[in-house]
Amino acid sequence: MSAELAEQVRQRRTFAIISHPDAGKTTLTEKLLLFSGAIQIAGSVKARKATRHATSDWMEIEKQRGISVASSVMQMEYRGCTINLLDTPGHQDFSEDTYRVLTAVDAALMVIDAANGVEPQTRRLLQVCRARNTPILTFVNKMDREVQEPLALMDEIERELGMTVVPFTWPVGMAKFFGGVLDLRKDQMRVFSPGEDRVAGTEEIVDGLANPVLNARFGDVYEQAAGEIELVREAAPAFDEAEFLAGRQTPMFFGSAVNNFGVQEVLDALVDLAPPPGPRPAIQRTVEPDEGKFTGVVFKIQANMDPAHRDRIAFLRVASGKFSRGMNLKVVRSGKTLRPNTVVTFMSQKRELLDEAFAGDIIGIPNHGVLQLGDTLTEGEALQFTGLPFFAPELFRSVEVADPLKTKQLRAGLTQLGEEGAIQVFRPMAGSVLLLGAVGQLQFEVVAHRLEHEYGVKARIMPARYNVARWVTCEEADGGEKELKRFIDANSHRLALDAVDAPTLLLEYAGELRAIQENWPKIKFHALREHAGLVFQQRMGD
Repeated sequence: MSAELAEQVRQRRTFAIISHPDAGKTTLTEKLLLFSGAIQIAGSVKARKATRHATSDWMEIEKQRGISVASSVMQMEYRGCTINLLDTPGHQDFSEDTYRVLTAVDAALMVIDAANGVEPQTRRLLQVCRARNTPILTFVNKMDREVQEPLALMDEIERELGMTVVPFTWPVGMAKFFGGVLDLRKDQMRVFSPGEDRVAGTEEIVDGLANPVLNARFGDVYEQAAGEIELVREAAPAFDEAEFLAGRQTPMFFGSAVNNFGVQEVLDALVDLAPPPGPRPAIQRTVEPDEGKFTGVVFKIQANMDPAHRDRIAFLRVASGKFSRGMNLKVVRSGKTLRPNTVVTFMSQKRELLDEAFAGDIIGIPNHGVLQLGDTLTEGEALQFTGLPFFAPELFRSVEVADPLKTKQLRAGLTQLGEEGAIQVFRPMAGSVLLLGAVGQLQFEVVAHRLEHEYGVKARIMPARYNVARWVTCEEADGGEKELKRFIDANSHRLALDAVDAPTLLLEYAGELRAIQENWPKIKFHALREHAGLVFQQRMGD
């Protein structure tokens, strides 16, 4: 282990921003970039034609609707650290993409709408983070509006999410009486003034939480905040780094992202508190980040980030060692060797060629079907990283091309969009009509939009009769392959192959599944698969 490698790892912070839709997640992403100096002007998420769009919303449909429907990756430098920031879709229809992104980060920043409190998608995402013991920082947003009382919010977060909350800042007032935040660690108040273009260092700071100037200036709202802080300090435990790193305690910050307020404290806390890259489990062994040999895992594939070039980018989380441009890399699943020379780093859709990367960094490898979600890349060692989830779809549609002459473009487009994993494409063993599976309705709308605008194909997306999907395997030590083939032959009329040719049972009713399970006791039926190849065969749970 070289000293340079250990130092590079120590300087990395890789985190995702998670929230329910409209909590202000993408706006906060923009402001973090602004405060780090990575961009000069922050874009409005609900942008009109004449105004700016959010840096992290690059897809045309995102700009039209003002929502994030694809995870985006950004890298920035701040206080001597290299920060890899992943902005995830808030909309629940795109939760699969978010779940996979959460496997690639070392911490998460949870954004709570101060008016709405803990919302359903927040709960779901927190469950994923908790399952992985991901450390979480909490930012309570929109304090410049009429919102819930901070003590009530704190209680709700603890009750709903099962985490101890430790306030690092505390609000003085709300809405038109919002005066700013008290920084409990620095014993000072940051005074609020509205304005989207303010940057770090321009806010008024008043030293001393007990400074009589604050009482004279803010009156009742300051007195209320001071009383609440006394209560909190008596009732809440002190910050415990071990509890935070285990995902059981969350530091809480208050602010208004749209006004660039409270963002500085969050950015500083990410550097101070979020952990550097840690060890990552593979089937064969645990991989340490400061090992000399390069390893990495593909957690996301995105088609047409640059529609003019029909590109496909494989997003890879570096797990260990150092990546150097032009080095030979082995794709463990296929045994193929890659020598990527045009690897990129991201500022959303803006990209720069990079010469080197270290554990924790997210890099983009141009990909023409060689890489799949979940692929492990190494310098030669046979490793398979685990934990990249695929969920059985809950909604199904059949898809046909309006112009039969464009059938080839339809299949090419669906193949590439299926590689991303947000939509699942199934090829029925009997019949030629392709099937799409998704977790949410909006995914079908996005696919139709992208097929038309990125591939020039108008597709008819129609209801399909299926409602249940299960991947099938047979792990019997003796005769498992023969039993699986017998099952496939007997049920070919309701079986399809997915993007990695894994056999999938498609059914109309849940009752059918129970009957088939009774008739085929040796066959395993899975609502989740991790990845093709080794993981699919050895580790997939029911």
